[in-house]
Amino acid sequence: MDELDTKLVKLLRHNGRRSISDLALDLNVSRATVRARMEKLEQGGDILGFTVILRADKVDLPVRGIMMIEIEGHVTDRVVKTLGGYPEISAIHTTNGRWDLIVELGAETLTDFDAILRRIRLVAGITASETNLLLATPRSTKAML
Repeated sequence: MDELDTKLVKLLRHNGRRSISDLALDLNVSRATVRARMEKLEQGGDILGFTVILRADKVDLPVRGIMMIEIEGHVTDRVVKTLGGYPEISAIHTTNGRWDLIVELGAETLTDFDAILRRIRLVAGITASETNLLLATPRSTKAML
């Protein structure tokens, strides 16, 4: 992505419903240029799509949290694959430092949340974890699908 693409993506991230004409005005380029750049970004896989962004605390799963996970040995790929099959998990991040993975998860109730935590802790290769409940989300740019 060049500088124009970066500016275009920034504008779209702020408001993905803006018209091509408005984007062209802000970027000081023609509508055809904006349209071509958007098509190029979509076809290249840089833009995956456009969606409505909801506040994370307004989605169907009212009990949300993050779980930091420590993994023994070289089984990270297997653990990630296993966790990827859990519908309660919305994101899995690899990281550095004390924890190997950070997992975002949610459930309908605290009892359900506790049950998924217990299931995750039983996954072979996970040696330690720490979980924090998310209380409020004053700002988020992440789309909750």
